Amino acid sequence: MKKLILTLLFLATITARADVTWLTDLDAAKAKGIKENKPVLVDFTGSDWCPPCIQLHKVVFESAEFAAVASKYVLVELDYPRKTPQAPELKAKNAELSKKFGISGFPTVLLIDAKSGEVFGKTVGFGGQNAKEYLEKLASFKNTPEGKTALEQEQKSTADRSAKSRVLGQKINDAIAAKDFKSAEVALDEIFADVTGPRKAVLPFNKARILIQIDPTAKEQALKYIDEALALTAGDETLAKPFKAFREKIVSGATAAPSSAPKGAAPKAAADTKKGA
Repeated sequence: MKKLILTLLFLATITARADVTWLTDLDAAKAKGIKENKPVLVDFTGSDWCPPCIQLHKVVFESAEFAAVASKYVLVELDYPRKTPQAPELKAKNAELSKKFGISGFPTVLLIDAKSGEVFGKTVGFGGQNAKEYLEKLASFKNTPEGKTALEQEQKSTADRSAKSRVLGQKINDAIAAKDFKSAEVALDEIFADVTGPRKAVLPFNKARILIQIDPTAKEQALKYIDEALALTAGDETLAKPFKAFREKIVSGATAAPSSAPKGAAPKAAADTKKGA
């Protein structure tokens, strides 16, 4: 009986996922949204090259949780592949839409009022949330004047944080050039001041990475930072894996900074240290 129940649950999940349909034409989606009185959910994605896009689909859009609420929206996928062939007219139309909506990063997910075409919800990037958390964020966007005002304020706040991060990132780069770890550490602490949860582990990782870049002999302190980062990952092996790899490099004497920072870490020597899209 237990096996039968599990089998039925599995089949129900497969059926639910099969019912999720993504359109590729925004105009057709808006027409459908008007007819069915539904908002349009638009996913701007790079399906064959963008790791966060691929992860968003795997974790959220292919989940049973999303299948259970997908009927609330008319779904549109606007793809920007680099390897997969795409019809020239579709490629040109998607490029035009990207410009129209000011898409600056992938993935970007918009919630659009089908009648007015106005955006009332927007997320940029994918920070590794589970399906429930991501869907709660989508549900928090309201297609009301108050909701649109709240979105504008949120976007302004995000832009302000990005601008601040760029300034602090330049300070970090200057500190690295001057071999002034203390100044770099102060800037890093300010950038990550509002980060919570396992992603806070990126802060001590970056301290270790920058310290060893400034002073390759400071192995003992760098290892302490790495161990702090590992303790903060809360068992997230995806986040912990590059930390462990860098720790091994420090121990072995291969102290050059890693070629790429882990998910959520600061690229380009912390120039854009805090991400959101």
